[in-house]
Amino acid sequence: MKPRIVEIEPLALVGISRKMTFSDYRISELWLEFQQRKKAITRFVSKDLYSVVKYAEDHFEQFDPGKEFTRWAAILTDDLVPEGFESLVIEGGLYAVFDYKGSDPSIFTYIYQTWLPQSGFVLDNRHHFEVLGERYKNGSPDSEEEIWVPVRRKGDRE
Repeated sequence: MKPRIVEIEPLALVGISRKMTFSDYRISELWLEFQQRKKAITRFVSKDLYSVVKYAEDHFEQFDPGKEFTRWAAILTDDLVPEGFESLVIEGGLYAVFDYKGSDPSIFTYIYQTWLPQSGFVLDNRHHFEVLGERYKNGSPDSEEEIWVPVRRKGDRE
């Protein structure tokens, strides 16, 4: 699987967030709450949903399922931030974008342990995210999504 390399401008999102770990992974609760409350967001730039995560800078140095990170359920909007929601800006920059079909979480192992070391890129300390469009079907092998991984060229800003 070969990604597209894309440079983006910052993205302004509105959503809710929770701190979690891989050993206490509560993403279903986060999305359930977001889906129940999202009617308060009245103007969408897009109906695509964004599953966003911000890891600590040292998160990928040694895997620890107890390391905390912040996970977001969000949407692009040009509206005011409704009560009970937070604004989030995804920093602009270079991303490797994987067009993924399926529901196997091992795709992330492939991205970080196989593709990235062979790619000429390194991870950048910015938000990671998935774009969940109209073809996204949670848990289905027919599900389609875009996985956006923040990267920079090896040697840049090292």
